[in-house]
Amino acid sequence: MNVVPCRTPAAARTPEPEAADAAAFADTLDGLDAGLYLVDADGRLIHANAAGRAMLDAYNVLLEIRGQLMACDPMVTHRLRQAFAASGRGDAAAGARESAIPMVGLDGARHIAHVLPLTSGPRRRAGAAYRAVAALFVRKVALTIPPRSDALRDAFRLTPTELRVLLAIVELGGIPEVAAALGVAATTVRTHVRRLFEKTGTARQADFVKLVAGYATPLRDMGES
Repeated sequence: MNVVPCRTPAAARTPEPEAADAAAFADTLDGLDAGLYLVDADGRLIHANAAGRAMLDAYNVLLEIRGQLMACDPMVTHRLRQAFAASGRGDAAAGARESAIPMVGLDGARHIAHVLPLTSGPRRRAGAAYRAVAALFVRKVALTIPPRSDALRDAFRLTPTELRVLLAIVELGGIPEVAAALGVAATTVRTHVRRLFEKTGTARQADFVKLVAGYATPLRDMGES
């Protein structure tokens, strides 16, 4: 009796390691709050994460034209192309470190772009899955308040009220504004601020901004569409 070799249906085959790695990599990138774009040396867009796609759809800061990633500002486009081309020539040309490029949207909002060459070590392996030579990170210039502040609360053993006051100081500024927003007396806010100074080891309200920024999450709120 002839034995016919068993074949696994195409739909049931185990994905190739490279394909599986690329899929997992893409899922990870979609969790980032910043727009992330993988490009080749000519500026062709190879992959964009969810935040990056949303930014392209807004037509405010970046555009994709015939597969090319461009900025709404021609001068920024020129700088991006230079950075991508340098990345394609290797670390000697681009430098192993990222470069920062300021951007202004058509609505006047300021953004910052960081170009990270993918030409050495683990970066090369990450980029190889997409044939990319550079990763472009773009985010709006703003303080990101952690949507989940458990780490900040636990690190300094803050009470729920102290945490609210801390975040309100960072977002609103002065004590009178915070008191009005929280519906309490200014003296109450000052008392909480003194306790916050003691618990966090800070000396000025301006230090709260640095503190909160240090605990800001780079991840998107998974409740977003």
